Amino acid sequence: MFRIGHGYDVHRLAEGRKLILGGVDIPHTLGLLGHSDADVLAHAIMDSLLGAAAMGDIGKLFPDSDERYRGADSLLLMTEVVRRVREAGYEIGNIDSTVCAQAPKLAPHIMQMRENIARACGTDISRISVKATTEEGLGFTGERLGISATAVCLLMPLTL
Repeated sequence: MFRIGHGYDVHRLAEGRKLILGGVDIPHTLGLLGHSDADVLAHAIMDSLLGAAAMGDIGKLFPDSDERYRGADSLLLMTEVVRRVREAGYEIGNIDSTVCAQAPKLAPHIMQMRENIARACGTDISRISVKATTEEGLGFTGERLGISATAVCLLMPLTL
């Protein structure tokens, strides 16, 4: 049985933090605030994978009340999510994701994000899509208060 999952995440922009998206440290005056590295792209992808496998979400698996995850590298957490998804009998068919940020421009970093995510997922880069958009100055992302990401994934049974 094929399974489809959807994930969404948002983090506030703050001074004194790194801007990590898809495991890429992107030069910017602000970074994302969160318990881990606050990589909204990785978080949305993990939630899509967990949702497709009916395994809850990253807040359940890696709670922010647990100090082990303070400053955690989200791509390392992603490898654990993928391990659990495979243990449940599924393989990643594909992942499609979108980051919504007014600034900085993300196009120069998309390929590295895809490579990082593919490596963390143990799959081919051809199965990983990352897109970036703005909200034309509207909403909290348009006002540069935060960055959001969405992701969908298709899981296939390992027996295919």
